[in-house]
Order: sequence, then C-alpha cells, then structure tokens
Amino acid sequence: MRRRKDSRPSVVGQRWGLPAAMVGVALLLAGCGESAARGYLPEPVTEAGHDVVFFWNATWIAALAVGVLVWGLILWCLFAYRKKNDELPTQFRYHVPLEILYTIVPILMVAALFGKTVEVQNTLLERQDNPDVVVNVAGKKWSWDFNYINEDVYIAGVQAATLNDGLEGVPETLPTLVLPVDSRVEFVLTSRDVIHSFWVPQFLQKLDMVPGRVNIFQVTTTEEGTFDGKCAELCGAYHSEMLFNVQVVSQEEYDQHIEDLRAAGNTGQLGLELDQYELQPDQRDKFPEPSGR
Repeated sequence: MRRRKDSRPSVVGQRWGLPAAMVGVALLLAGCGESAARGYLPEPVTEAGHDVVFFWNATWIAALAVGVLVWGLILWCLFAYRKKNDELPTQFRYHVPLEILYTIVPILMVAALFGKTVEVQNTLLERQDNPDVVVNVAGKKWSWDFNYINEDVYIAGVQAATLNDGLEGVPETLPTLVLPVDSRVEFVLTSRDVIHSFWVPQFLQKLDMVPGRVNIFQVTTTEEGTFDGKCAELCGAYHSEMLFNVQVVSQEEYDQHIEDLRAAGNTGQLGLELDQYELQPDQRDKFPEPSGR
C-alpha cells in the first residue's frame, strides 16, 4: 500500500515562518526612511505637529504589540491543542485569572489611550495671549477669504474653476496665505454659507468652520516653504476645487507682503456682512476687531 504524503507544514516552517515574515516587514519599513519613522504622516511644519506624530506612532506600536500577542496566542492554541486522537481535551466553563486579565487590561489600555488623546488635543487647541499674527479665515463656496486682523488688510479668494479644464498654472491662481516663520499664528475660522473645514495637511491639524460660529486654533510655524491647503468637509459641487496655498516666509518677506497688499488697495476687512447667516450672539466676542498699525 502506498503511503500518503504528509501534507502538514514542516516543523521548521512552523517555527520560523512568523519570525521570518516579521523580519521582512521590518526591513521593508527600514527602507522607507523618514516617512516610515513618522508613520507615513506628512512632515510636520509646526511645533504641535511633532506631538501628533509621536502619539500616532505610539498608538500603532501599542496596537501592533496587542496584535502580535493575540496572533501568538491563537497560533499557540492551534498547535498546542490540536487534535491528537479521538478524545476531546478537558473542557472548562470558565477560567477566572484569564477572564480578569482580558477584562482589566483592555480597560487600562482604553483609559491610557483616552487620557493621551485628551492631552494631545489640549496641546493642539492651546491658545496663548497676544499671538504674533491673527488671521480670520472665512470659508465660502468654493474658496477662501483671509483677513489679517492686526494689519487690517485682506486677500479675497476666487474659485479655482480652471481645475476642470486641466490648464497649467492653477496653483498660482489660488488664494495664498502668507505667514512668518517661527511665529505664533492664530486662525479665527468662520463660514459664509455651509460647513467647511480648514486643513493644511502639514500642520497635522484641522478644524471645522460652522455657519454662525467662531472656531479658533493656533500654531507655531517652524519651517519655511509652500504648503497645500484644502477644505476637508464635503461642502457641495466644487468641494474638490476649494484649495489654497500657505507660504511660510521670513519676517522681512512677510512684512513686504503686507505692504504689497496695502499698495494693491486691499485695506480693511472682508467682514461678516458677506456671510449668509448672522453670527450667533454668544460667538460675537470671539471675533477679533482690527487693531490697525
């Protein structure tokens, strides 16, 4: 009689398969360089952005550790308690130490995750007195108005409709928010019509803009450069074209930009009278008044 070939995996394969796969993944991640080191998030260009990267990576490492533990226990049970004969192993209705373990440990993990989330959120929403720059960002279908409050000048955005035509030079036609580097910037967010969301991916932070309300957050710029901005809330037919640029420049270049706006006649503010809805009474004190120079 011919002997049936054993189709079970070899002992060597069982023992070294999972470690070999993990080593392969580690080598793959190592080859990705800085992008992998920050969890494939955009490179942060604000102080608080680094806190977001750290928390993001820590969360994934904790999740991976739990996953490896659970996968390891599953594989151990499969091999240690596989059927060896026709008899069933001893059956247990409960195991008190294990039940305590998988009840208490998840509660502690969720509590730690919740606490750290609140800590990072508070850091992102922390406001300092007398920021260097205050900008009222007004979202509108489907573009942006930028009011420099203290300098009493503005930038009026126009919808980037040429995106659908595939024409070159679209980024140059977008409204551009210019900010000084190494400065504390306060964004006062309002909406002229529907809900929008102010998002600069490399800030690693965004906040909704709700009609009739004022939302505020601050960032400290750390890197010069040009960065993409967009609306992160589906707001209608041309949501995908609601784009803008952010340029972080030296203080001298920023001052020159403000003077250029004055020379172009962009003085004053594009105010709340352009909004479709009135600001709610409890929100009016949040909206800053131009102080001029």
